[in-house]
Amino acid sequence: MNKAEIEYILQDDPSAHEAGEEIRIPLKQCLRYRQTWAILTARFISDCVWWFFLFWAPSYFSNQFNAPATSGRGQALIFTLYAIVTVISIFGGYLPKLFVEKKGMEPYSGRMLAMLIFAFFPIAALFAQPLGMHFNNPWWPAILIGLAGAGHQSWSANLFSTVGDMFPKSTIATVTGIGAMAGGIGSMVIQKVAGNLFTYAENAGSAFTFMGFEGKPAGYFIMFCYCGLAYLVGWIIMKSLVPKYSPINVD
Repeated sequence: MNKAEIEYILQDDPSAHEAGEEIRIPLKQCLRYRQTWAILTARFISDCVWWFFLFWAPSYFSNQFNAPATSGRGQALIFTLYAIVTVISIFGGYLPKLFVEKKGMEPYSGRMLAMLIFAFFPIAALFAQPLGMHFNNPWWPAILIGLAGAGHQSWSANLFSTVGDMFPKSTIATVTGIGAMAGGIGSMVIQKVAGNLFTYAENAGSAFTFMGFEGKPAGYFIMFCYCGLAYLVGWIIMKSLVPKYSPINVD
């Protein structure tokens, strides 16, 4: 870390206040701030996308392309998907650093700009089902879902950091926990919705259609549409609640 980064981290050091005193914001009071709801909403909307792909990708490759996870082909698809996630998401922390250090932006604005850019990556998921079914080739979905997953990891890393931008150090754990709870609830909801949707779509067959797809493929495409657009929606809500750098100050 350079000197500027160290100063930024220590800017709300409790030692700057009276000895022995540390600013603490009670849980109930945290919920009164727009900043908390920005984090909570963004986590609720976006965390579930990662868990959807984590849980349903093997089933998707098995059902749609006859490539179960027990087969060499299925394992290669999953490996490729997460290799893309791993490699590309490494750069998730570099982009805001570039904006802050090279462009002179303050940390929150730099992170929000980076998050906006990363929010466009999951749009790749919108093309996974159409290209995969059109070419009857699972490698298209594997690559495109991998890009979407990389976008999620980069977005998520910066979303965690925005908590430190807006709250005193003593309250970061509390707000991070609130966000994690919201993300967990969102993940539970999407798994339930997806499971019911896929069961219904499979039973309905050709009677269930969505944008040219029938039956279970239509169900998958509906979920991919949500996953592709969730981050842009989350970013818009977050930016609406906290349009500019607005740290919480409690005397």
